[in-house]
Amino acid sequence: MAEWLPVIWFGLLGVLLVGYAILDGFDLGVGIMHLFVARDDAERRVVINSIGPLWDGNEVWLVTFGGALFAAFPEAYATLFSGFYTAFMLLLFALIFRAVSIEFRSKRKSRFWRSVWDVGFALSSFAAALLFGVAVGNVMQGVPLTKAGELHGRLADQLGPFPLLVGALAVTLFALHGTIYLHLRTRGALQARTHRWMWRNFGLFLVVFMLTTIYTLVRVPNAVRGFELHPVLWAVPILNVLAIANIPRAIFLDRSGYAFVSSCCTIAALVVLLGVALYPNLVLSNPSPEHSLTIWNAASSPKTLGIMLLIAGIGMPLVVTYTAIVYWTFRGRVELDEHSY
Repeated sequence: MAEWLPVIWFGLLGVLLVGYAILDGFDLGVGIMHLFVARDDAERRVVINSIGPLWDGNEVWLVTFGGALFAAFPEAYATLFSGFYTAFMLLLFALIFRAVSIEFRSKRKSRFWRSVWDVGFALSSFAAALLFGVAVGNVMQGVPLTKAGELHGRLADQLGPFPLLVGALAVTLFALHGTIYLHLRTRGALQARTHRWMWRNFGLFLVVFMLTTIYTLVRVPNAVRGFELHPVLWAVPILNVLAIANIPRAIFLDRSGYAFVSSCCTIAALVVLLGVALYPNLVLSNPSPEHSLTIWNAASSPKTLGIMLLIAGIGMPLVVTYTAIVYWTFRGRVELDEHSY
């Protein structure tokens, strides 16, 4: 059993990342689209209130992911957070400024005041999505690690073509995901406008997705090595393509709930593909693969992993239950009242 614990925790980290990408993904997408879909103050309030009761709970998945990575694979955690220190500080600033923008926007009725926070909400959401994608791109293509597992590099070194392309993929995917979510939660002219933006965002996402796929196959060969070893894993990209293809079909049929499920499946499949590309690595070393941090050499002791697994078995069902209750409570179209943002 002890030898399987690192594998189990690698899978659990994937589950947490899927949960965060799906739930906070539409939050970020709503922020990215905030200035495009809403025309006046009332519509912008509706957009913000569509995620108002949910956004902070969604970010619990990210906090849990970071805590689990720290406890289960401390060496990988130390390498990532020290090597990507500047990028993570920028990401933290974007997430904090996004939260501040949501909370401060309605504190005054001044048009200028609200416009400033509207722009801040949109830009910080865009920056957070882009930085998440850039981080994933760097991890996939590999980073220069020393024999001691240390990463030395500047922020400029982490902004290569592939990381920026994956960053663009994250932005377009979350924008699409958020627009579909807005179509579910709004009505009238605002909903009609989001319907048009669903088509535009799907087109943008599809173009970036195809470019990223081609670049990955040509320039990041390690990403497909897992499929050569385990051909059954080809089921994942096939299901991913089917989920993507179903989004425009659902939009055409005006079944936004169906489209939202498809975008959720698309995000989940892309995270699984990330896991397949990395396994068994957590931090791939490039150009010296022998320096990579894997789930074996970066893991905590079997006793620590075992105790954590017990805690996760108790805690994760509670998080899922809490999330389900919150979403059920705030289901339906957004209605503004005196307690709204």
